[in-house]
Amino acid sequence: MSKNFAERAIEFNLQLRYSGKLPQGFQALNPYTENPETLQVMREFYRKYYSDTTPRKFIIGINPSRHGAGVTGVPFTDTKRLESVCGIKMRSARTHEVSSVFMYDMIHAYGGAARFYQDFYINSPFPLALLRRTPNGKWLNANYYDDPALFEMTKDFMIASLRKNIRLGLRATQVFVLGKKNATFIQKLNDQARLFDELITLEHPRFIQQYKSKDRQRYIEKYLRAFSG
Repeated sequence: MSKNFAERAIEFNLQLRYSGKLPQGFQALNPYTENPETLQVMREFYRKYYSDTTPRKFIIGINPSRHGAGVTGVPFTDTKRLESVCGIKMRSARTHEVSSVFMYDMIHAYGGAARFYQDFYINSPFPLALLRRTPNGKWLNANYYDDPALFEMTKDFMIASLRKNIRLGLRATQVFVLGKKNATFIQKLNDQARLFDELITLEHPRFIQQYKSKDRQRYIEKYLRAFSG
């Protein structure tokens, strides 16, 4: 491969389009077309941490939240952590995302952002933000598995996206899946497409922050043990 990992990841993000159908009441949000600064900080992030050809391990989330990667273009990274940890300031937005808090505490325990991102790459089967409309007309974050029709309509797109991610330079022998329900659906995709040899499931950062915050150190240690295996 002539391009380094950073340039391949940037190209993947620039080419992201979802032209398939969605069930009524759902909407896909492409952060890279919503805000020009998202493109700028995303490029800066990948060029800072991925400008090499080192193969990475793959961590799979669900789909970007509109307050995390839906704004910054960087998985599990809100604007606070993007600036305070990664040193990349975003001027057009200010966001706080609970999953980002846990992830960056775990990344700190791992040895810091430079070391972590040298070893790992994070993305999602559906790499665009998903929103669903409530009965009173508000738009809320949605997961790709929230509706059976949504999963069926996006399944082929997700398999294609995961294959493209692997081609960036990822090790496909083992993949870390965040969220037990997410793992159930990733397994369905894997049964169909045979993408990964082994799936390792970890509790999702949002679940830990919301429901297990007293035990968060134990979950950080669980992540680190899984990553070192």
